[in-house]
Amino acid sequence: MNFKYFIADVFTKQIFSGAQIAVFPNADGLKHEQMQLVARELNLTETVFVFHHNNPLTKLAPDVAKRRIRIFSPTKEIDFAGHPVIATAFVLASCGDIALSGGYTPVIFEQNAGPIHANITNSDGQPGFVQFTGKIRPVVDHFAPNDSELAGFLGITESEIDHKKFTTRLVSCGFPYLIVPVYNYETVRKARFNFQAWSESIAPQTGAQEILLFSAKTPFQDADFNARLVGPNIGMHDDPPVGSAMPAFAGYLCSFDHMQKGTYTFSVDRGDLSHRRSVINLEMDHKRETSLTIRVGGDAVMVAEGIMTIPESC
Repeated sequence: MNFKYFIADVFTKQIFSGAQIAVFPNADGLKHEQMQLVARELNLTETVFVFHHNNPLTKLAPDVAKRRIRIFSPTKEIDFAGHPVIATAFVLASCGDIALSGGYTPVIFEQNAGPIHANITNSDGQPGFVQFTGKIRPVVDHFAPNDSELAGFLGITESEIDHKKFTTRLVSCGFPYLIVPVYNYETVRKARFNFQAWSESIAPQTGAQEILLFSAKTPFQDADFNARLVGPNIGMHDDPPVGSAMPAFAGYLCSFDHMQKGTYTFSVDRGDLSHRRSVINLEMDHKRETSLTIRVGGDAVMVAEGIMTIPESC
């Protein structure tokens, strides 16, 4: 069986930047085992498979395009991720699977975690900015390692940890992140995870396996924060996409008393000019309630397209 696929760079306007996502726009007929093998073969952060038949959303919003998507990393299936939503909307609109009309075109993607509503901006007949909306219920825990332990397993000094406006907190929107603020962009970039120091600290007791290190300073004018993920399952020199951590980051920001009620819009960048920089637009409606409405958006560019032959027997 031959299946067409596309590769897009997400959360960027510049080719060979951002996060690489593969999208199979018509994956009907593929089995779980086949999709996992394909994702392993492509070896990208995430590979998306789009299904048109047996869609549980068929009766929902009859005038809106609906697609069932399944997302795989090279090692496992993923129930929710943000980058694939942007990539899939961009690819489907680019290849004509979803027709653009008006200023923007709504679409609903059914992930394993539930439906995601997105809008695709129509830019002279071509897909532009893509934004999706979600409602989250962040759980915030103030229990965190002390500065000495944080500095030890992050490879930084205690004086670099920010205490003026933020503090370290554990935040979960289904997946826990230990969120650590630092004063400077340079600290985010130079941090080096130390597994031994991590294992000797109280950090493993939090349940978090990923640390979102961020600074409110960045040298780029199009971003308000710089962020980076590190942890025991992330390579020392890796700088993985941070999109899936953005719901937790929004919940983290709203957990501070100085955040007044209102709608906030800001941008978070990941990486630098030599390390596939991404720019994520994040909006949140802060009402001091248990639930929080967020909107995540960004641009994408097409990098490649191809045909993959997938044996029926695998």
